Amino acid sequence: MVENKSLTKQKKRVLYVAESFASGVFTYLVELTNNLCDEFEIYIAYGERKETPHNFKTYFNKKIHFIKVENFTRSISPRKDVLAFLELKKIYKKINPNIIHLNSSKAGVLGRFAFNGKKTKMFYTPHGYSFLMQNYSPVKRMIFKFIEKLCSLRQCETISCSLGEHKETLKLTSNAIYVNNGIDISELKKLVKNNEKKVLNNNKFRIFTVGRISFQKNPQLFNKIAENFPSVDFIWIGDGELKSKLTAPNIKVLGWLNRKQTISELMNANAFILTSLWEGLPMSLLEAMYLKKICLVSNVIGNKDVVHDGENGFVCDNLQEFIAKIKKVIKADCKDITVNAYEDVIRQYNSVQMISEYRNIYKKEV
Repeated sequence: MVENKSLTKQKKRVLYVAESFASGVFTYLVELTNNLCDEFEIYIAYGERKETPHNFKTYFNKKIHFIKVENFTRSISPRKDVLAFLELKKIYKKINPNIIHLNSSKAGVLGRFAFNGKKTKMFYTPHGYSFLMQNYSPVKRMIFKFIEKLCSLRQCETISCSLGEHKETLKLTSNAIYVNNGIDISELKKLVKNNEKKVLNNNKFRIFTVGRISFQKNPQLFNKIAENFPSVDFIWIGDGELKSKLTAPNIKVLGWLNRKQTISELMNANAFILTSLWEGLPMSLLEAMYLKKICLVSNVIGNKDVVHDGENGFVCDNLQEFIAKIKKVIKADCKDITVNAYEDVIRQYNSVQMISEYRNIYKKEV
C-alpha cells in the first residue's frame, strides 16, 4: 500500500523495485535515492527480508515514498510470483513513473514483464546474476540463464554494478552499460572520527567479514581458514541459516549490527576476507579498502574486478591460497597495498561518482 504522500508534479518520478531489500542492495539504494531525491520524486517498491533493518526508513530521506510488495519472496513461488506481478502492475498504475529501475533477479524478471519499457524508460541492475549462483544445480542455472536471455528481449537497459557483471551482461544483450558501485566517503569519514577513541590496542591479529551467513558467502571455507589460524581472531558481522557451520573456536559471530557498531568493529580489525562463491560488487569490500584493511577475496566476479592480486589486496582461488596469503600478510608490512586500495576507492568507487553517472543516465531519459 502506498503511503499517504501527495505526488509532486514538478519532479519526474522514479520507481525503484527491489525484492532483495537488504545487505548490499539496501546500501546501494540508500546511497542512490538519498542523493537524488531533491531532483526526482522517488518511490521504492520493496520486499521485506529477515535481514531488512526493522527501522529501515530512518536510513532514507523523508522525501522518499515506500510501497511494500506483500508477495515478494526470495525463492521461486508460482502463486506468490503471480500475485507480486499483479501488485507491480497496480503500483505502476498508481505512480505512473517516468523511469523504472529494477534491482536484482526477482524484480528484474517480474518487472520486465509487468512494465512496458516502450512506454516508460526501464533499467535493470542484476547485483549478481542468479545463473552464477553455485547453490543451484547446473540445470537450474541453465534455466536461469535462459530466463535472463528471454527477459533481455524486453525494452530495458541493463546497468551492471561492476565491469565483470557487465561482461556477463554483454553475453545476453548489447543494450547494456555499467556504473561501478560506490560508497559514501563523507559519511565514513564522520563514522571513523566518532570511533577513533574506541580503537583497541590489541596485539592479536583480527580478520573480519560482513554479510549473511549463507551458501553464497561460503562459511565452510571461512571456517576451514579459521581452523588453520588458531591464534588469529575471526569476526563475522551478520547472521544467517548456515551459522552452525562456523564451529572454529576462534570465530566470533556478532550478528547484525547497526552502521556505527559495524564501522567500529571494522576499525579494530587488521584484515578483511570474502570467501564468496559469487558477488555483484560488495559494498563491504569497498568500505574495508577505504579503511585501509588488508583485503583477501575469492576469485569471483565483483571481487576480482576491484582487487588486483598483490597490488591493492589479494585474490585467492582455494583454501591453500587463502592460508598462504594470510601467513604472508601477518608477517609482512602491507602498507603500500592498503594505500593503493584506499586510493582506488577514492578515485573509482565513491558514491559521488556513482550518483553523478546515474543522474546523467536518468536525465537523458526525461
